[in-house]
Amino acid sequence: MRAKRKGALAAYRDATLFKVIYGWGLRRTETSKLDVVDFGRNAKAPQFGRYGTLNVRYGKAKKGQPPRRRNVLSVMDWAVEAVADYVEYVRPRFGCGDHPALWVTERGGRIKPAEINARFVAYRDALKLPKELTVHSARHACVTHLTEDGVDRRFLQQQVGHENDSSTAIYTHVSDDFMNTMLHKALAPALAPTSADKDR
Repeated sequence: MRAKRKGALAAYRDATLFKVIYGWGLRRTETSKLDVVDFGRNAKAPQFGRYGTLNVRYGKAKKGQPPRRRNVLSVMDWAVEAVADYVEYVRPRFGCGDHPALWVTERGGRIKPAEINARFVAYRDALKLPKELTVHSARHACVTHLTEDGVDRRFLQQQVGHENDSSTAIYTHVSDDFMNTMLHKALAPALAPTSADKDR
């Protein structure tokens, strides 16, 4: 960025945008409509400062109803650091100080959901990652990894804005290694040798 290389600001913004999708488990439309003021403090997590909670104003709506709002708590310190760095040091370089949007374009507009998709595909293909990966994969990964970390399922359901636990369950693609470890722990008592076995 110091060298004013073309595209550097956009690349930094995009990297932060994808970190936010993963870090807060958001949908692409929710992400595109975020404003800078949507972040706020969480008294129970003062370490995150003004990025302790995220007010999602445009959550997925039921048919014929307005968008559903929800507050998503910050849980990943590295994601908070990334968005704080972007807001304080990178976003101002776009020269759109008066624009409310968190994600601004080089022309001073707000990034649209279709642009998020297009950018993700461009990076994915440039990195030769599997075509099956989509922006939504990051949201699935967030739920999966927090599940592996032992985060409460009900908390996760509220975080991602699911009305039913069955929807959250679909998102939980727990890794084979994790499943094998958990299975081993669950079966360990049953598989442990008994005193009768030792006497044989």
